[in-house]
Amino acid sequence: MTAVIKNRGVFGGMHRMTDNLKNELQAMFPGRCLFDEPMSRHTSFKIGGPAEALILPDNAADVAEAVRFCHENGFPRVFLGNGTNVLVGDRGLKGVVIKLTRLNAVALAGPEEVYAQAGASLKDTARFAAENALAGLEFASGIPGSVGGAVYMNAGAYGEDIGGVVKSVDVIALDPDRGVCERASLSAAQMDFGYRSSRAQAGDMVILGARFALKTGLARDILDKIRELDERRARKQPLDLPSAGSVFKRPKGDYAGRLIMDSDLRGYSVGGAQISELHCGFIVNKGGASARDVLGLIAHVRDTVFEKSGVRLEPEVRLIGDFDSEANV
Repeated sequence: MTAVIKNRGVFGGMHRMTDNLKNELQAMFPGRCLFDEPMSRHTSFKIGGPAEALILPDNAADVAEAVRFCHENGFPRVFLGNGTNVLVGDRGLKGVVIKLTRLNAVALAGPEEVYAQAGASLKDTARFAAENALAGLEFASGIPGSVGGAVYMNAGAYGEDIGGVVKSVDVIALDPDRGVCERASLSAAQMDFGYRSSRAQAGDMVILGARFALKTGLARDILDKIRELDERRARKQPLDLPSAGSVFKRPKGDYAGRLIMDSDLRGYSVGGAQISELHCGFIVNKGGASARDVLGLIAHVRDTVFEKSGVRLEPEVRLIGDFDSEANV
């Protein structure tokens, strides 16, 4: 049986950006716009071909301007944080990548609240909360992503998730037909958090930041808990090799890593992509891996696990870029 992995990313086939449009972008974002930029430099997998353009906005107004430019000129656009939990195609992508890592402020927002912009790392946000004697984000300290990406995916670890501590989310609401961008604040209930999902995945918004509702504690105890979880992660996860984190969603009542291990796939490789020897839920780039290698390995794992256990694993890694409409791997 051959798996078919449907492309969930940005498609190619668009017209190329003209020199005039490149000049316009450079004028809009001086020193913050890169062309034909290898996405391998911007993803934790260290994989990905060139983006036609990559913009580094400084603030929400910049984000809105970037979205307006894409809408008016017919270019697809994709938002990126720290580049974790994504796989970019080997041929790269047409259109514009809007990378939000410059929006990275973290601050106290109330007696038991922390506000973090979308580009702030979860590690920095959790540590800031701990240093201010606020508990509740310890589980997130080892998740290698940004606040925006974590809210988008409702990232989680150790039985907890981001949706459980979010009070509200600041967004730019997008109207794709009219190109209108409006600021809004949505409650946690309005974000419709589910397992590795949120309303943001419908594509009608870009996340600017999140307010977290936490609880007062002792800074020393909270920092000790972060250190304990960091040490646990270092023992059990392949942090020395590029990866996108856990590749598969957790199947109901079981663990993807256990099913993969019990299917005798520990260490199995396709090209430069390998099932981690340390944690079978991870695919690592052992050197020179391509996106096609990773897709081929994902497909082989899904087929093998299904044949041995009857469980069909579902990938959680996002595909971004110029893949075929259906990658038959």
